[in-house]
Amino acid sequence: MSEHEVVTDREPAASDACAEQRTCFNVELALTRVFTLLGKRWTGLLVGVLNHGGPAYFSELRRAVPGISERMLSDRLTELTEAGLVLREVDAGPPLRVSYRLTDAGAALRPALNELAVWADQYLPESALKGSC
Repeated sequence: MSEHEVVTDREPAASDACAEQRTCFNVELALTRVFTLLGKRWTGLLVGVLNHGGPAYFSELRRAVPGISERMLSDRLTELTEAGLVLREVDAGPPLRVSYRLTDAGAALRPALNELAVWADQYLPESALKGSC
C-alpha cells in the first residue's frame, strides 16, 4: 500500500474517480503544498516583489506591501526562508541591515507568477477583490 492510500472497510464506489487513478490525487497534493505556503496572506505578494525588484531590505519590503505589519512581514519572510524560496543575508554594518532575495527555487516561480498575472488580467476583474489595494 502506498503512503497516500486510505484504508476503509467499504468497497470503492463507481463515483470514486480518483480511487482508480492516483495521478489526480498526486496533483492535488502538490497544489496543496504550493497553496499552503503561497496562499497565505502577503506571501505571494512578497515573492512577487522580490521577483520583480530583486534583493530588498526589510524596510523596502514593508513599503512595497502596504498594510503588512512588521511582525507579519517577519513571519512570512521566515516561512519563505525555511521553505528555501528566500535567502536572508545580513549586511556588514554599521548599521546592521538584513536583505532578502529569491533563491534559485524562488526564482523558478517567475514563469508561474507571470502566467498567473496574465490570467488575472484576462479573467479576474478588479471588482472581484473586495477590500484589497
